[in-house]
Amino acid sequence: MTAPTTKRAWKLQEFVAHGANVNCLALGHKTGRVMVTGGDDRKVNLWTVGKPNCIMSLSGHTSPVEAVRFGNAEEMVVAGSMSGALKLWDLEQAKIIRTLTGHKANIRCLDFHPYGDFVASGSLDTNVKLWDIRRKGCIFTYKGHSNGVNCLRFSPDGRWVASASEDMTVKIWDLAAGKLLVDLKQHSGAVNSIEFHPSEYLLASGSSDRSIRFWELEKFQCVDCTDYDNNAIRSVVFHPDGACIFGGSTELLKVYGWEPSRCFDSVNMSWGKVADMAIAQTQLIGASINQTTVSTFVLDLTRVAPLGQVPSTPLPLSSSGRKNFTPDRPSTTSTKQQIPSSTGSIQLERRMSRKPAEEPEEPGSILDDATEDNSSVADVKDLKEYEEVFKPNHKLALSPPRKMDPFPAPKEDDVSVANQMKSLAPFQPAVGSTKPSGSETYRGESRIPPQYRAPSLPPQQPAAPHQSYQTPSNKPAGLDPADFMPPQQPSTMAIGDYDALGQMSKGHNSMSALLAARNKNLQIVRAMWSSGNVRTALESAIQMQDNSVIVDVLNVLNDKPHLWSLDVAALVLPHINSCMSSKHESHVMVACSSLKLILKTYSTLIRQNLAPPARLGVDISGEERHRRCVNIYKHIQDIRHCIDSKKYQRGKLENTFREIQLLLNHLDT
Repeated sequence: MTAPTTKRAWKLQEFVAHGANVNCLALGHKTGRVMVTGGDDRKVNLWTVGKPNCIMSLSGHTSPVEAVRFGNAEEMVVAGSMSGALKLWDLEQAKIIRTLTGHKANIRCLDFHPYGDFVASGSLDTNVKLWDIRRKGCIFTYKGHSNGVNCLRFSPDGRWVASASEDMTVKIWDLAAGKLLVDLKQHSGAVNSIEFHPSEYLLASGSSDRSIRFWELEKFQCVDCTDYDNNAIRSVVFHPDGACIFGGSTELLKVYGWEPSRCFDSVNMSWGKVADMAIAQTQLIGASINQTTVSTFVLDLTRVAPLGQVPSTPLPLSSSGRKNFTPDRPSTTSTKQQIPSSTGSIQLERRMSRKPAEEPEEPGSILDDATEDNSSVADVKDLKEYEEVFKPNHKLALSPPRKMDPFPAPKEDDVSVANQMKSLAPFQPAVGSTKPSGSETYRGESRIPPQYRAPSLPPQQPAAPHQSYQTPSNKPAGLDPADFMPPQQPSTMAIGDYDALGQMSKGHNSMSALLAARNKNLQIVRAMWSSGNVRTALESAIQMQDNSVIVDVLNVLNDKPHLWSLDVAALVLPHINSCMSSKHESHVMVACSSLKLILKTYSTLIRQNLAPPARLGVDISGEERHRRCVNIYKHIQDIRHCIDSKKYQRGKLENTFREIQLLLNHLDT
């Protein structure tokens, strides 16, 4: 029998990270051993990967935390909230540095400049902002996306920042010039993650269209694209040497090469909503979110192709001979004291020294630290772990720093005793063995299988038989639970199998009839939809007066945003309102998705057309547009009352209601 081999991928831990839903997390990409999480409880918690205890909890946000990010040296953390505020924390000093405001909606993503005192933030308000940490202000606002920004990354030389959006585009902005450099548009779904190559002029983008695209940054064109995965690509990260890229989806982690596109390896991770990945020595660390819990996973890179094998042909790092990012960057020891020195960075510094004339400073972008930050508290939960992780430089370096060992891999057939015990049936005594009479189990009898039992004592001579008084272990002394139960009606006739099946079939038949009627209605709607008249199909679905059919139609519209129009919105909004009050949570979720899509797409148009058109002539289309917008606005105001009553509701929909509330506020501004 051969010795069992170890796993190449395994779940490291799973723990409850917050008292409410976890919205975001980030790994420290310098060591891969620290993690920060943000949740609906408005807290930012810091963890050591592989340990279940919180190191430090940062409080002070007034709304749920939606985005977090470590500094490049892992000595700082920035967190963005649903209200659009950012808080910057010094982890070595365990105190807040800055509070910055300016975004009008949820902050979705953050990134630190590679060696400057700058932070970039992307928001649901479609804007990207660049912040100066030292002067506590917004330097520039980059506008151009038509939907929320999902991911931001600075280029390795610090001259560009790339933004990925729900609008299916990737935009690259020139920081020194303060303008859009290029707009990359070949994805057919929302772009969820982007990453610059560590050395080459190459950018990778992972999308909900289930592919990763590779963009060459000299001519700004797509040079390669992976085959479509089974699920959306949620996270991408290059290997530090740039030989391959890792793409994470709901179930799989795949290792890709490019030019030509090829998949080196595929690993079943089953990690669900993977939020971040980092390379730590010879292992890849991944972290995922599921409601209030966070799970971490480990992949042994020495057993993943092409890193764990000698390839038949060498893998060139720059097969196309493209340019590399400027290698002579200043050393990155602390982002708080570094000053860019390259030519592009000097231009950037000069531009940051003054506010551009075309970008006036937004009111409220600088908060008074003395008043705002008094409520921001850093609560150190584990002092020993905190000093080891975030204050190593404060100790005398009498010996080289201890090298962190990789996480040990469990064996393939290594199952914990607890899991084995959970799956085992209750222990049954061998045939012929004695057992006390009665229906209750004797307390002294062991239910533990022999292989997990402690060594037993030598057998003793049996004692003389004696009378024992047995009291049922599940009944309180002196009380009869039957006294507290309602009296049972005597049954005049026992129910036979045939009668029991008849009662069960009644419910089954009614459900089958209900589903058959629903299927018939959907077939009617589908026939009208296929003819090309979406409005007629919607009207027929509404006339059926079946909320389930309306929800099915809304699901299709949510998946195909191009089918929406002002006419369609005006038609379905009254029924979205009725679905909001449904007792079925799935109906409420679909209605919320439709309402968010309408508000994101048409709020500006509705706001601009609430006033009647100028009477300089006959403008039939303008008057019709005004009438529709006023009608839609009235329906939205009706829905607002329902949202106001539910925005503080706890549970899965709490975050959704708050997001809709912010979008409704944006409609009124």
